[in-house]
Amino acid sequence: MTSIKFTSVDEYLKSVPADKLDILKLIRETIKKAIPEAEEVISYNMPAYRYNGILVYFALSKNHIGFYPTPSAIEAFKEKLTEYNHSKGAIQFPLNKELPLKLIADISKFRFLENLKK
Repeated sequence: MTSIKFTSVDEYLKSVPADKLDILKLIRETIKKAIPEAEEVISYNMPAYRYNGILVYFALSKNHIGFYPTPSAIEAFKEKLTEYNHSKGAIQFPLNKELPLKLIADISKFRFLENLKK
């Protein structure tokens, strides 16, 4: 995206092209509503949410939004991820499809509950 070192999610969002801003704001709102206890931070130069450790990250790529909920969440939700490209720790949500907000919220809550046990 850019070589800027972001210090806040607001700063990250200001760097996003205007036509992609609403979708990123929607992801942000979905995560914050799902896990209001989480602290919003920048980690690996991406928006991230932390509670007793990092819960999830997200970032804009050219053709998708990368959502990074750690391998345990990918494994737990693998049956709901069949229509998305995903790897051990990442899910790609295509920009040309509707964002699965409930899935994002459910995964975020899963990670929160997982980190509560730490």
